[in-house]
Amino acid sequence: MDGKHSSVFSHELVTVSDRPYNAETPLPALLKEITPSELVYVRNHFEVPELEVSEWTLKVTGSVRERRSISHSDLRTLPSKTLRMTLECAGNGRRAMDPVPAGTPWGYGAVSIVEFTGTPVSNVLELAGISDEAVEAVFHGADRGEVAPGRMEPYVRSLPLEVALSPDTILAWEMNGEPLTTDHGFPLRMVVPGWYGMASVKWLEQIVVSKDKFGGFFQDEHYVYSEEDGTPEGELVRHIRVRSLILDATDVEEGKLRIVGIAWTGEGTVSTVEVSWDGGAEWHRAELDRSSSPFGLQRWRILWAAEGGAEYEFVSRATDSLGNVQPITDRWNRGGYGNNGLHALQVTASGLDGE
Repeated sequence: MDGKHSSVFSHELVTVSDRPYNAETPLPALLKEITPSELVYVRNHFEVPELEVSEWTLKVTGSVRERRSISHSDLRTLPSKTLRMTLECAGNGRRAMDPVPAGTPWGYGAVSIVEFTGTPVSNVLELAGISDEAVEAVFHGADRGEVAPGRMEPYVRSLPLEVALSPDTILAWEMNGEPLTTDHGFPLRMVVPGWYGMASVKWLEQIVVSKDKFGGFFQDEHYVYSEEDGTPEGELVRHIRVRSLILDATDVEEGKLRIVGIAWTGEGTVSTVEVSWDGGAEWHRAELDRSSSPFGLQRWRILWAAEGGAEYEFVSRATDSLGNVQPITDRWNRGGYGNNGLHALQVTASGLDGE
């Protein structure tokens, strides 16, 4: 495998910004078991780096016994695994906040269901040998740009060593059974299941094993919770918060509609989904499927006996196995991160009316 793997986007993607290009998955695509690659949401902080795999290597440095420089072909000889997971941007739902915080104005489509194939990070770090003093692994992407007038920053993030060494934290070279495309991180990207997408560094160039905690623009200046009620100031954005979406309403028999949706969480599993169509006065428990993957989403459905021709606003609320519950109102914070407030959909007796 050589050369570049250009991205092919569908006209159905919902463009959020042109430069850099950011786009949402159309919500109906989430009805599919796996989001088609051309409909996977796209998140770029800067212009996309163009990398030639024949010239690319992954460097492993820092607190290791032996520095390594590993080619793409050598990486692919290591034991590999495939993970199906929910990939969600930390800013998903930002546009629903009031007032809307600064940042990319995502609706609810900065989420996709994908399968990544690659090798666990632990396999690479074991080749280099980790020192006993190491506490973190720092991941350097090839993308960089101006974050403020006169200030250039690369995209760099760190993980606690125990997270980096998890067998489910992988270095991926394939998405949905095909080589990564340029916009999704070709030739190599991080994948950190259960965490928001900012942790899954794309266009990975270097891993630095560190004896100290890393601080950087995309680590502790951005992707932190600030001014959010009930959350410690400056807490790092990490695990995906429990969330549900309503995706469709279809007529199944005279006078009855099937309301369907999805739910997911970054910790544990979703235990219940409830639906209300009377402003939250009453909640009705939906039928909930099990997830096909520990890091995937769960599908739910509920039958509704339509009452007349009125329009109803449906909302769904998920609870996970750790007891985390979607809040009734959006959780505002200055960065617009982790908004898992309730998603509403307008429904009439004839079906879906719109968002």
